[in-house]
Amino acid sequence: MMAGRLRILLLLFEFTFIFAATLNLVTPKCPVGDYENKDGICCNKCPAGFKLVAECHSEGHRSNCTPCPARQFSDQINNAFQCRKCKTCRAARNEVEVSPCRAAQNTICGCKVGYYKNHIDSETVECLKCSRCKPDETEEHACTRERDTVCGCKENFYRVRNKCEPCRNCTTGCSQHCMLEVATEGERQPGPEPKNHLLINLVAGSVVVVLVLLALVVLVTFLATKRFTKKKMPTLSSQTSEVSVESGKHLLIYAEGPPQSICLKAAAQNPVGELELSKLPDCVPLEIKIPELIYAVLDLVPVLQVKQLVRCLGVKDTEIERAEMDHRSCREAHYQMLRVWAQKGSQELGGGRGEMLHRPLLEELLDKLRQMHLGRAAEELETKYSIQ
Repeated sequence: MMAGRLRILLLLFEFTFIFAATLNLVTPKCPVGDYENKDGICCNKCPAGFKLVAECHSEGHRSNCTPCPARQFSDQINNAFQCRKCKTCRAARNEVEVSPCRAAQNTICGCKVGYYKNHIDSETVECLKCSRCKPDETEEHACTRERDTVCGCKENFYRVRNKCEPCRNCTTGCSQHCMLEVATEGERQPGPEPKNHLLINLVAGSVVVVLVLLALVVLVTFLATKRFTKKKMPTLSSQTSEVSVESGKHLLIYAEGPPQSICLKAAAQNPVGELELSKLPDCVPLEIKIPELIYAVLDLVPVLQVKQLVRCLGVKDTEIERAEMDHRSCREAHYQMLRVWAQKGSQELGGGRGEMLHRPLLEELLDKLRQMHLGRAAEELETKYSIQ
């Protein structure tokens, strides 16, 4: 019995000892703001912005602290011998310095304009470019340095898988496509008609009205034309009957020039005033253009015989020499020689009609060609100008 009591007392003593030891371990030895050094002495910590230089050596003494050097900081009370290095904002990461580094505060970096801060974790951030709303979206909140742009769907659009799709049926955000419930009938009626349907109806109605008006205009025009034609037909018939078969006029064909080239004939008109061209005489005055004749002669007569021809036609040597001096080209000089002959002959016969040659001069030319044994050239000219 006594042995049992002794065991119980022993257990209680051990439990008390263990509890006291545990309580002693949990209870801090040094006050708040101090720390226990390796010698077991409670020393004070350095405030923010300072670092420890030397620990206290005994109770009641203070630790030796010094401010953090440039580009270093310490933002908490500490017993560290080194301050932390300040952060550098990187432009390559689209960062800008918001607040510079101080002894008790690290550098504060932010995102430049057009970028926002995206938190990768509790300590790491990155600057991302602000999003732009798509054509079918509207901007609900502008982008800031702390938050990206917030976009919402436009009217008559709804979001599906991060995309705005046009409303086609009754879904969330597309209430205009939903049926309206009618409590009295218990039926569902269609919602308001879209505006585009109303516009289509207006256009269709306008087209129908225009077509009807055009049809009326065409009908009225046709009836008026038909009535006017009926009234005019009797008048035309009476005018036609008054035309006399005996009435006629004589057409006088007159041409200037010598009597040999003039042909005067009279032709009676038929009852309707048309000439019977088939009954006109085959009489055409002979007109020979000087330039055309000269070029024809130059094509037929050999070059070496042209001077002989113009001398036979009465052109003087002085006129031949003048033509050669005025025109270096042989053909142009020969042309000028023959032209002198043609103009002189026309003047002697009493004047010609501009560039036209008299028939006697042509006959003289043909005779001279035959005298020079150029009968082939004479025949060609006779054929060209229909001379028998």
